[in-house]
Amino acid sequence: MKNRIGIIGGGQLGLMIAQAAHRLDAYVTVLDPASDAPAFAEADASVTGAFDDLKALERLCEASDVVTYEFENVPGDILRHLEGKYNIKQGIRPLFDSQDRLREKDNARAHGLEPPRYMPVPADMSGRPLEPETCAMLSAQERMIHLGMAAGRMGFPCVLKTRTLGYDGHGQAVIREMSDIEKASELLSVPCILEEMVDFDFEASVIMVSDGKDIIHFPVARNIHKDGILDLSVVPASGLQRDGKENATCRKMTSACKEFMRSCGYKGILAIELFVKGDRFYFNEMAPRPHNSGHYTIEGCTTSQYMELCHFLLGMPLETPELKAPTVMKNILGQDLNAAKLVVAESLRGAGPGIEVSSSDSVNNAFCGEAGKGVFVHLYGKTQSRPKRKMGHVTFVPMTLDRYYSEWSARFI
Repeated sequence: MKNRIGIIGGGQLGLMIAQAAHRLDAYVTVLDPASDAPAFAEADASVTGAFDDLKALERLCEASDVVTYEFENVPGDILRHLEGKYNIKQGIRPLFDSQDRLREKDNARAHGLEPPRYMPVPADMSGRPLEPETCAMLSAQERMIHLGMAAGRMGFPCVLKTRTLGYDGHGQAVIREMSDIEKASELLSVPCILEEMVDFDFEASVIMVSDGKDIIHFPVARNIHKDGILDLSVVPASGLQRDGKENATCRKMTSACKEFMRSCGYKGILAIELFVKGDRFYFNEMAPRPHNSGHYTIEGCTTSQYMELCHFLLGMPLETPELKAPTVMKNILGQDLNAAKLVVAESLRGAGPGIEVSSSDSVNNAFCGEAGKGVFVHLYGKTQSRPKRKMGHVTFVPMTLDRYYSEWSARFI
């Protein structure tokens, strides 16, 4: 009988978890609110239901030997109820710790990682954060006063972020001077956190998988953002590699992240984003799920983040990943979709009988394959495309950043 994996969340991460699970001959059931969720196309069975629908979640769990999540905003209280009854092998604590930016940074600092300076806002005179109900009742003037006082203590520039539900630049405001306070203070209808803006050299991400005994980590990626959304992940990461090996800063970084994971008692997969400044690094945020910056591992490494998560879920030995060759991963957002489809169309023209490709319009939103030597295109099958929505990614192997900019970047403008 096949092992059965349940996945809470049917987005692109769930899709790629399911693909890896099938390579290990597992049976996959996926839950998602959307009837056209990308992972449903790969799943053996699906449950359409909201993430806070206890009955739907229990149907998923009862159909699964082990359950994981690809979406960190699943309500923690719901998962706490499920954890005692079903095999949520990774546990809910990493999910709970990552769902609130204030709790997340307090936890990072308590377990050895250094975040930028931060403070809760709105807060009372003793610095204790106000409850959500109180935040919702603040007037526009009161919100401005709270934020102005906090920014005065923090110093400019700084970044205001909602404590929950923010992603890809949503729920954030950069405050460079007092004139930015009025607009930014609109966020304070919910609890927020104000952070020092670190003048960092670049962002990097460390992706790890732990079976409770051993921890493996993937080659560290250097991340390049555009408009607050990840655009490129580059490996090896310049500034962290030397002669094909991790330099002292990178070794210190991966060691600190592993010690954090051990100290917290986390198992399964964990991605940590860090700001790197010279030989120092600062904790930005974590995600207890596969990470966008780790897509490159599918073709760029000897094993992927999805495969190692599935090894953990199925009780199989973890494999230590190695980089096959220099790799660049390009995120495909809604505005990039036609360009990515054109890359696919060009590779399929003349491919043989039965393949009719004349333009990018002939390429479906769901595609996974090699579109030219060393060019691997993943389109997630989302039915609606819009600007800044993640629609796919392209991984180039082998590829350097300089070569990507000279040969490919102009195609995705």
